[in-house]
Amino acid sequence: MPAAERVLLCSVTMWLLLQSLLLLASGLRLAAGFPKGCYPSEEEGLKTFRCSNAQLTEIPRDIPNDTNKLYLDSNRIPFLPRDAFRDLPLLLELDLSHNAIASVESGAFRGLAEHLHSLDLSSNRLVSVSKDAFSNLKAKVNLSDNPWRCDCRLQELIRAVDLVAGSSGGIVCDSSMQEEHVGKAFLQVIADTDFCNVYKKTTDIAMLVTMFGWFAMVISYLVYYVRQNQEDARRHLEYLKSLPSKQRRSEESSTISTVV
Repeated sequence: MPAAERVLLCSVTMWLLLQSLLLLASGLRLAAGFPKGCYPSEEEGLKTFRCSNAQLTEIPRDIPNDTNKLYLDSNRIPFLPRDAFRDLPLLLELDLSHNAIASVESGAFRGLAEHLHSLDLSSNRLVSVSKDAFSNLKAKVNLSDNPWRCDCRLQELIRAVDLVAGSSGGIVCDSSMQEEHVGKAFLQVIADTDFCNVYKKTTDIAMLVTMFGWFAMVISYLVYYVRQNQEDARRHLEYLKSLPSKQRRSEESSTISTVV
């Protein structure tokens, strides 16, 4: 082989080796930036980021912003803060099941409304969540196996989200104002009870009782005021009667003018 060809072959080989080393170093830097137990992959042509069973206590940072499927299941995440996923505009699936999530702030899913089609919040510690937390979200949502409190707030939430087919039976009353509802599926309970209507009636009654109480206080004060002034006037007149006649007439006129 001529010397020129050997030099060219050696140069190409060195270039390919250098590119391989650069790619490997880049991959190692990316992996080093991820929490322990988290790694990116590609599944069925979709960019996937898995952090299942990684002992996480918060939503990890530096998730690739082109991620389509995010698995954060089986961790110890206690709540979802506002804008938790705002840098993931292409997210299609989000699995948050089997965590310790007890609170979801309003705006936690902001930025996901356009693309997200699957959200799993099953097997957490959700007791009560405002419907505003899921505002404009079109995803199929799984809310089963949480210790829900059956009330108007839950009723509004269920009406606001699109539940995963077959998951409604797993939304069970862990607590309720009516003891007989505990342990029953929420959709079974609301077939006979409208929590929001009951709440409205209770609120109306409380308002009427409050208004009546204030009215009674005003009337009582007026009665007391009139009686007190009558008593003072009676005492003053008795005092005037005990005075000499000339002075008495003068002060009686003054008293009558004051009363009028």
